[in-house]
Amino acid sequence: MALVALLAGLGWVLGQAARRLRVEGQPLADSIDSLLPQTQCAQCGYPGCRPYAEAIAAGEADINQCPPGGAETVAALAELLGREAKPLDPAFGETKPPMKAFIDEERCIGCALCLPACPVDAILGAPRFMHTVIAVECTGCELCVPVCPVDCIDLVEDAGAAEFEFHPATGGSG
Repeated sequence: MALVALLAGLGWVLGQAARRLRVEGQPLADSIDSLLPQTQCAQCGYPGCRPYAEAIAAGEADINQCPPGGAETVAALAELLGREAKPLDPAFGETKPPMKAFIDEERCIGCALCLPACPVDAILGAPRFMHTVIAVECTGCELCVPVCPVDCIDLVEDAGAAEFEFHPATGGSG
């Protein structure tokens, strides 16, 4: 009888500990995601940075599939995961200078096809009105360019890139 009570008490304590000490989310995927540039460009083969981070954490993707992050991000991921850094896989693209989308408002017909294409909602507009890009929100992912039927969206080199640089090791700027 005492043994049953002891086991029941131990079960209750372990149940409470499991509930209180439970880790929410995926800590490894969170750490990996914080190192990625958050362009949401899908160049890695995944629909955004978070799915790519989850795939890396699950061992389903390699650490060298992110062209916007470049060699610096690959090195940071390698350090975090205790792996050897490797060159960026050319099958996923190449590292380019930071770019921003620019909409030629004189040619824009207001079709609004670019609005759902932007993964970070950096395009402002409404159907049958000209659109514009919120430059500080634009990640330069290029996803808005191919959907434009009148080719009024171009990518231009980001003039503010020297003032704001992403640092994968810290996830911050400076």
